Amino acid sequence: MVSRSSYYKWLNREESATETENKMLITKIVELYEEVDGIYGYRRIMMNLNRRLDKAFNHKRIYRLMKLLSLQSVIRSKKSRYIKSKPQHVAENLLNREFTATNPNEKWVTDVTEFKYGNSQKAYLSAILDLYDKSIVAYVLGHSNNNNLVFKTLDMALEVSHGASPMIHSDRGFQYTSNRFKRKLDVVGMTQSMSRVGRCIDNGPMEGFWGILKCEKYYLHKYQTYEELSNGVDEYMLFYNNKRLQKKLNGLSPMEYRALTA
Repeated sequence: MVSRSSYYKWLNREESATETENKMLITKIVELYEEVDGIYGYRRIMMNLNRRLDKAFNHKRIYRLMKLLSLQSVIRSKKSRYIKSKPQHVAENLLNREFTATNPNEKWVTDVTEFKYGNSQKAYLSAILDLYDKSIVAYVLGHSNNNNLVFKTLDMALEVSHGASPMIHSDRGFQYTSNRFKRKLDVVGMTQSMSRVGRCIDNGPMEGFWGILKCEKYYLHKYQTYEELSNGVDEYMLFYNNKRLQKKLNGLSPMEYRALTA
């Protein structure tokens, strides 16, 4: 228990030079942070303060003060350590870059891509593309890149394809190399194919579609909420399948090509 005399002595003490300087720094940090809309982390805050004030403040001091203020860069969060998992099942590259098909639901390719919205919040889009007419058979947008996202996409694709059992090609992501995914394929008689390690070109059509989607829709807009992003994806998928004409499809959209040739 602190005595009354000690308490009042502490209460009436003179503020140290360090405490006075810290108060000034806190004010300057908040001003600078708000000035740049929160994009600076403690290192850039330190560099800017040192230039403006002609000082040489240590980055550890700025870090402590920003932590005290609960301030951090809105565009860079500390990445969690990734622990590489051993694949439960690996398939050969049976597709072997043969990116054409003679019939619908003969060859599918699939992948997951990442989007950002708001203040660097993330969403993940899983999709399956039919190599016959380059149509998107099924897609699912979710908050997490997990098994459920991929399994739900497969279930939706099978539901709209009326008993089809195509070859499906993917990279070696943890969802596709899981025993659960393999069992789902075996139940419906589907053949599995996987890209070789580090060979994105082995899944070229899917990678190409992500580029088209992002250039023609995602990069042209600023999505503030998950709902806005979801609506944007829905709009583009409808446009891509039904209205976007493709030279390789004789100037038809994927759905027009399928209706005329299937």
